[in-house]
Amino acid sequence: MLDDIKKRMPTGISSLDPILDGGIPPGSTILLAGEPGAGNREFVYSSIIFLSKLKEKGEVKSGTILPEEIAYTTFTRISSSITEEMELSFKSDVVSGIGDRLHFIDLSEIYFDSSVVPTGWYSNTSVIERFQKKSETVGIVSTLAEKLDETPKNSLIVIDSITDIATENTGPLEWKELIGFLRGLQRVSKTWGTTIYILLSDGILSNARLVEIADCCDAMVTFKWEESSARKRQRVMYFEKFRGVMPHLEENDLVKFAARITPESGFEVSNIRVVI
Repeated sequence: MLDDIKKRMPTGISSLDPILDGGIPPGSTILLAGEPGAGNREFVYSSIIFLSKLKEKGEVKSGTILPEEIAYTTFTRISSSITEEMELSFKSDVVSGIGDRLHFIDLSEIYFDSSVVPTGWYSNTSVIERFQKKSETVGIVSTLAEKLDETPKNSLIVIDSITDIATENTGPLEWKELIGFLRGLQRVSKTWGTTIYILLSDGILSNARLVEIADCCDAMVTFKWEESSARKRQRVMYFEKFRGVMPHLEENDLVKFAARITPESGFEVSNIRVVI
């Protein structure tokens, strides 16, 4: 039992996993909140690219486990645009075949069905098919819960992004439903042994709602731009909280990091900072 508790699921980011004693405790829900371009999306892309490569090669180190499946959930984007963005961002040998190694959960039709966006912009189905789908479809949060429930245990799930549905569920009842879903997801992720990345765009939700979402997660990692000593902007990554891991990080002064993104290695941690 103790050995199971000590197991880690790697992030796949070689400069970060040693800092986390091999990776993330399986069953963790991790909120990745970032300013535009500050690195939270590149963190996710790098993680799933290199994890999928490790899985393909079967390279499992002692004390670590690899995800049974990598499921990428999207509400507004098509899977091809996500894989294309990765292919444009990283060298071809790094990202080759990534689309075949991911399972995409595309909920864009449900998302856009309740918007003013013309149907032809997001769907190729006939009028009859769309009518049938609308009559059968429940809310997007309920559908998301059903789809995630079908994901194999011990997987990695990406939710891209919670901002999309948080801004659509602003009423008291809708917001309560969203928070209830997140708390349920945090609870069941432990049973599943599944690690969950939740992307969030910083600066859009009120601080109170941001705190409420963060409270539903085991970890919160914030990605920001800062002015360096040379008056140049640089990316920084903060561990705001990380249940079960934070004491180790703070003991070793490993809470704030400088980060960079390269075509060869993706997201990299460098110049480890002291606790803030």
